[in-house]
Amino acid sequence: MTLARIRVDLPGDAWVSTVSRSFPDATFRLLATMPGADHGEAVVSVEADRPEAVLDAMADCDPDHEPSPVSQTDRGLTVQLDTAQPEPLRAASESGLPVEPPCRIQNGTATVDLRGSHDRLSAFGQQLDAAGLDYEVEFVGGFEDGADRLLTDTQRELLMTAIDLGYYDTPRGCTLTELAAHLDIAKSTCSETLQRAEGNLIKQFAREHFSAPAQPASD
Repeated sequence: MTLARIRVDLPGDAWVSTVSRSFPDATFRLLATMPGADHGEAVVSVEADRPEAVLDAMADCDPDHEPSPVSQTDRGLTVQLDTAQPEPLRAASESGLPVEPPCRIQNGTATVDLRGSHDRLSAFGQQLDAAGLDYEVEFVGGFEDGADRLLTDTQRELLMTAIDLGYYDTPRGCTLTELAAHLDIAKSTCSETLQRAEGNLIKQFAREHFSAPAQPASD
């Protein structure tokens, strides 16, 4: 089995491509999908400075399939909507590849984590080529290849800087705000990048070292 992370430029006629390019600082996460014959149901979370404006833009893209808000805060929202399956997920389904949710979309580009054989990953690339979509492979590695292959260069740099500055020390040697300022990036970007890096490492460690769920300790 192979783990791959692939960035795909979405077609311009897809609503999520249009809306995410209109709000390039917003992050869309496709949490769940239920494909249908034509359209399917999807649950999407959005992190944005102006979630109401994003919601209005989503509704304007397809007035016949307006999104239904599930939850909303000052910095984001979660909606359920009737929509066509995004092209990367369709290609993954056609290639027999499971997708690790969430599929993340920002400024017209989807980031997809896939697991499968090299043959199926190759078939996925062929599906994207046939659809005329540009894509970039961030990394490809087997589960046994080690933690270094699970991180992008940006994630690795941020994680090592966090360690050097004492972010993981007890008590902390620096705050998230200070870490973001040190690297001259937005605090939200810093937090999201760290979470993805930490999540990849923790899941890899658990797969390699935990063969079964831990049993409750007896009294």
